[in-house]
Amino acid sequence: MLARASGCECARLGLAIPRKQIRRAVERNRVKRLIRESFRRHQDLLRGLDVVVIGRSELAKKNTQGVFECLENHWRQVSERCRTAGTC
Repeated sequence: MLARASGCECARLGLAIPRKQIRRAVERNRVKRLIRESFRRHQDLLRGLDVVVIGRSELAKKNTQGVFECLENHWRQVSERCRTAGTC
């Protein structure tokens, strides 16, 4: 996950889910859908940040709850790091 402070008030999301990491389109689409939903739920926390999520093969192996928990931890870490350091 990469993040950088942006000039706008809203949070923006970019996805990079390579076919080399997650082979099947069904799994890639599922992972992207879960990332978008988790991002939507945490937009207030990520206000003012541009975030790019780079998918790894481990995401496809986790169940839905596991993906949400993993992403929630990452959202909090990224937000905290960007707020305290001023940059990400």
